[in-house]
Amino acid sequence: MSQPNHPGESTSFKAVVIGARGYVGGELLRLLSGHPACEEVVAVARSGAGDPIVDSFSHLQPLYGEQCFVDLATALGDAQEGERWAIFTAVPHGTSASLLSEALPELEQRGVAVKVVDLAADFRLASPEDYESTYRAPHGDPSLYPSFVCALPDLLAPTPDAHIAHPGCFTTAVSLAAAPLVAEGLSEGRIVASCITGSTGSGRAPGAGTHHPHRHANLVGYSPLVHRHRIEMEQLMGAVGEAPDIIFLPHSGPFSRGIHATLSTRLSREITADQLRDLYRDYYAHSSFVTIVNGAPNLKDVVGSNHCRLGVAAHGDEVVIYSVIDNLLKGAAGGAIQWMNRLFKLAPETGLEQCSSGWS
Repeated sequence: MSQPNHPGESTSFKAVVIGARGYVGGELLRLLSGHPACEEVVAVARSGAGDPIVDSFSHLQPLYGEQCFVDLATALGDAQEGERWAIFTAVPHGTSASLLSEALPELEQRGVAVKVVDLAADFRLASPEDYESTYRAPHGDPSLYPSFVCALPDLLAPTPDAHIAHPGCFTTAVSLAAAPLVAEGLSEGRIVASCITGSTGSGRAPGAGTHHPHRHANLVGYSPLVHRHRIEMEQLMGAVGEAPDIIFLPHSGPFSRGIHATLSTRLSREITADQLRDLYRDYYAHSSFVTIVNGAPNLKDVVGSNHCRLGVAAHGDEVVIYSVIDNLLKGAAGGAIQWMNRLFKLAPETGLEQCSSGWS
């Protein structure tokens, strides 16, 4: 899926992270600081403009020194004609559409070329009406909907001439595991996805469900069957084949980051585990970030990286697929940069070569 640069075409950009004080925003700041095509990183925060970035992310001090968060008006006011902006919106659901409704017309007027990867849910579903019925709130700007495509960079080719709505982290883990089955018509029509996520998936604001004494050494299921990511999963699978019913069972795990997903289904025909593993490897042969392993994958092998590891088990007409990702990276910041690389005609791996730390 990588695309060569066009001769004479600049691929450098200015990165603007809107919602830079959250966990995903912090990971975007960390990764973008070392991205070879990123000329400048602007950290936009809805509150705390003027505060040093290191007050929120002390571990980023070697990268950002005394640089401060700015508000959106300041960032827009500094825009110069001819600039190329990569905007990442890492804000709560229901917020990004209204912010982009303000930012995009002003940037167009100033002669700035813009690509957006939205990490909220504002443009993930099929229509503004679907968004409003799922999130029970009015959409921030329905007129922007046609300019966004919701997809995973490992599942969609060619690169769309549009802005990107990045799917949720649970959706990423489940969709990457299910896509080959669905594309080959191997699933009997219903997939059960039992998934465990780390506490960072709940965001930076503390809550009862993420409080350490509650979360430590604990495992809790929540929102069975009705979690809003189920709709995203079925929608993405409908783009690669006949959409299955996905029985989604999310859990809160006693760790800070990562997702471990276990999918099970009956197959439409019998196939050995080795044959299924080969099918998966062929399906993801184009992707540097999806690896099929022998046996079950380890969460520690992907945390801190943009990688997904899949494991396959089959017995007769029954199959289990394991999927592990870092929810903040492959499920959010890393996947967003992978998309932005494609939008700017860079190799998808650019700036994302980090492997897992292994023992974090």
